[in-house]
Amino acid sequence: MKDKMKQLADSIKKYCKADDYAFHIVESQDLHTRFAQNGITQHINGTNLQISLEVSFDNKTGAAEVNQTDEDSLKNLVKTAENLAKLNKPDPEFVSSETAHDLRNFEKPAERTLKLSTKEVVDGIEKCIANAKKKNAKISGISQKNITSHYMETKNGFNGYDKTAHFSHSMTMKKGGIETKVERSCRDYSDFSMQNNIEQLNSQFDSLQEPQKMDYGRLPVIIRPQAFLTWIYYLSWTFQRREADEGMNPYTNKIGKRFFGENFTMRSIVDDPKIQAPRFNFNGIPTKNIDWILNGVIKNMQTGRYYAKKKKIAPASIFNVVIDGGNSSEEEMLKMVDRGIILNSFWYIRPVDMKSGEWTGLTRDGVLYFEDGKIKNAVTNFRWNEILHNATKKIIALGPSQQIQYNAKVPTVLINDFNFVDVTTF
Repeated sequence: MKDKMKQLADSIKKYCKADDYAFHIVESQDLHTRFAQNGITQHINGTNLQISLEVSFDNKTGAAEVNQTDEDSLKNLVKTAENLAKLNKPDPEFVSSETAHDLRNFEKPAERTLKLSTKEVVDGIEKCIANAKKKNAKISGISQKNITSHYMETKNGFNGYDKTAHFSHSMTMKKGGIETKVERSCRDYSDFSMQNNIEQLNSQFDSLQEPQKMDYGRLPVIIRPQAFLTWIYYLSWTFQRREADEGMNPYTNKIGKRFFGENFTMRSIVDDPKIQAPRFNFNGIPTKNIDWILNGVIKNMQTGRYYAKKKKIAPASIFNVVIDGGNSSEEEMLKMVDRGIILNSFWYIRPVDMKSGEWTGLTRDGVLYFEDGKIKNAVTNFRWNEILHNATKKIIALGPSQQIQYNAKVPTVLINDFNFVDVTTF
């Protein structure tokens, strides 16, 4: 595959006359199997190719894409990008393409994932369907295998190739007003257990019988990994150095200071074989281990290439998420507070105030009430409003960090006085 991509790259370079250029050749092999109403409804298995080119004449830029590899298509790709650049206005934030970088050694994707067959995927889904039928329930979801090869080259000397693969499975089981979801993904299919996912789904489903109404307010909350990861994704989205310096997020002048809770640490890592990490990002920046937040102290923030050059610092982006955990089990957390609720998932998360870092959202996939160390019953869903970084200062305990997605590892967390502002009917 790398040799084939190199041949395409040579053709593009042959036609390109721009002052500068950067191009990507990305081929993805995707297997998607959808199921709904206790039956497989769609199966897609195929290869997609995308060739993208960005060129510049001085600081005037243009870009184009094609998905065909014949000479005429490649010529047209270059011609279109160059014509657009010549017509464009100068870009005041133009940065020339990346130069050569030393990339860490290429790591081949997990063989078990590469060799995962359609039959195995279908067999796994059929187990999920059989389980739903036993519970007189309906199940829906999707299983996916993705293999991606990425070749990047620039006029200034960057040359990089990477190949990654992962498997993901998501399923929702529903009966009447009871509905709950489990989703997992992994880099190595050997680490995936459909039976464990079914057991988790059943545990959530069985615990949600006859949900009772409960008054909202500030309550201790056990946030399970699936919900906590969703929250972290939204936090990461706003974790931008430039926006902080411009007063557009809550992190202005906070680098080097403790702004999160003391037992909150977030990293991106390249040396855990179970957590996927690309060799370089889409701008050609090599990935490396980086601490974003260390024991509550902001150490680094995401920084684009233009702003990094302006500030004379290294550009950086979050390419995977690892939240350090602790050693508390969920059973132990139940006994650490008098009463509280357990959350499986968040959804419909939206900003309330970007500058203060306040967000609102809903719970889903089951909410459980506990008291005196024991789960009592399911309760209806809530709307919540929270300033996420402040919530980390109220962490009472952390469970062991678990791999939830192929690029993420997070713990269960117990947080005090989480702000629930309303109840919902869905």
